[in-house]
Amino acid sequence: MTKLTQSARMGLTKRPWMRTAGVVAGFAIAMLLANSIASAVHSPVLALIVGPLVAAAMVALYYWAGRRIERRRVTELARTGALRHALIGTGIGLALSAATVGILALFGAYTITGWGSIGGALAVAGTMCAIAVAEEVFFRGVVFRLIRGRWGVGIALGVSAVLFGLVHLVNPGATLWGAVAIAIEAGLMLGAAYLATGSLWLAIGLHFGWNFATVGLFGSVTSGAEARDSLVTAVTSGPDWLSGGSFGPEGSVIAIAVCSVTTVLLLCVAHRRGRLSLRRGHHGGHATRV
Repeated sequence: MTKLTQSARMGLTKRPWMRTAGVVAGFAIAMLLANSIASAVHSPVLALIVGPLVAAAMVALYYWAGRRIERRRVTELARTGALRHALIGTGIGLALSAATVGILALFGAYTITGWGSIGGALAVAGTMCAIAVAEEVFFRGVVFRLIRGRWGVGIALGVSAVLFGLVHLVNPGATLWGAVAIAIEAGLMLGAAYLATGSLWLAIGLHFGWNFATVGLFGSVTSGAEARDSLVTAVTSGPDWLSGGSFGPEGSVIAIAVCSVTTVLLLCVAHRRGRLSLRRGHHGGHATRV
């Protein structure tokens, strides 16, 4: 090890805030790059290769940063129970999206106009795999976890949700209301999913399931992003507060209501497991069976 490397490490050890700032900035850049790369691929075959590879790279980077920079055990992405948590989360995400779209259809705000393509749906699956992992690693694995360790669960939930809403303002069809809606329905819910289990895999699965179903299966848009090919083609109509307007169903009061119920249930699970009282000094978490 060179003297320069030793000096750099000693500097990070003496100034924890520099290490924290570096981790946050590094993963913010990594998330933006991952999302950009995944979103640029539209070929089904390529998307199913690139998406999982980008997701795996984010997980590997998170493990490396946790062990080498933060010098801790990365329990929130443990292999034990990973598949189970991810599958359960995906199922919940699919169900929540289906419930939201179904209610919108009952109110006449969502109508299927025809068949799309299976290839389009598969391309969306690959893209959303990378996006779900990248965003959960950053917003819940880094932002939520670090704020929780310093200031507690309540502030961590609030701040991470607000930041999650704000970052979606960069999308073409984004609106201020849409950002507020996604902060409430998704930011809080995904934070609660992480809290309930201590595992990022449940939140990753939930995020993926919602995005894939909303875009790839039901032919809508998420968070004001550009439209993608999907299994069916559909249109939304009615007032923006009901249909979500250009932001998609996530800007609908229906989505807020459906996801808020889930958030409350997840927080009840977290409370029952004693995970809401963990405060300063807690930077990781032991995964719990669902």
